[in-house]
Amino acid sequence: KYDWCTYREVATDESRAELRKPYEVMREALDQCGRDIVFSLCQYGMGSVSEWGADVGANYWRTTGDITDTWGSMSSIGFGQAGLERFAGPGHWNDPDMLVVGMVGWGPDLHPTRLTKNEQVTHISLWSLLAAPLLIGCDLSQLDEFTLAVLTNPEVLEVNQDPLGEQGRRITTCGRQEVWARSLADGSLAVGLFNRSRRPETVTVTWPDLSLTGPQSVRNLWARRDEGRFAREYSTVVAGHGAVLLRVGSAGP
Repeated sequence: KYDWCTYREVATDESRAELRKPYEVMREALDQCGRDIVFSLCQYGMGSVSEWGADVGANYWRTTGDITDTWGSMSSIGFGQAGLERFAGPGHWNDPDMLVVGMVGWGPDLHPTRLTKNEQVTHISLWSLLAAPLLIGCDLSQLDEFTLAVLTNPEVLEVNQDPLGEQGRRITTCGRQEVWARSLADGSLAVGLFNRSRRPETVTVTWPDLSLTGPQSVRNLWARRDEGRFAREYSTVVAGHGAVLLRVGSAGP
């Protein structure tokens, strides 16, 4: 990780041509070390880093300031990634910061995340759709059953690690509801139904919204359950601050 802390006088000056130079020098040095290495570039989104992070050889770059384990922080960072998808692809990714689930802390004293269980599902669903690095920001020696489950769901991880490497995008918004989708290598779509309000709401995605025609099969990835085939749309109740993550495709369940 190459951090903004190493050259603050340059990182905040977007007018300087040398803004990228420290990262280019580091990339050249890493290329000469003779081993595979992940180059994480961190200047907290300053200088429109998403636009040039890949050009200087970074594998991923932070897009914002530090995340904290609150709904306001996590949701504003995660949903704020809309529009950055054009800069991501195989080998170079936008990084909205670490996962704040489990026992977290920014010092010697750890505490259980302040995110509710529903908010943690939203957190990991959205990061997976974003093709974001899933950097676990908690004490792995203190994983409880719920945290372990949300970190290791194989069908959710498949979405995050899909080889097509396409970052998800916002499809629709309606009040405090959002629908996001990501194309997958097998031709299906990963679709997130998000409810940013405090109370349960029915969220609907239509196949025309996803540029799909004809009946589509739907699988609930968190429940690991086939929901069936639907002619034109899919609706479900989503918990307050919660999410439902689906895989939508034309193949039968």
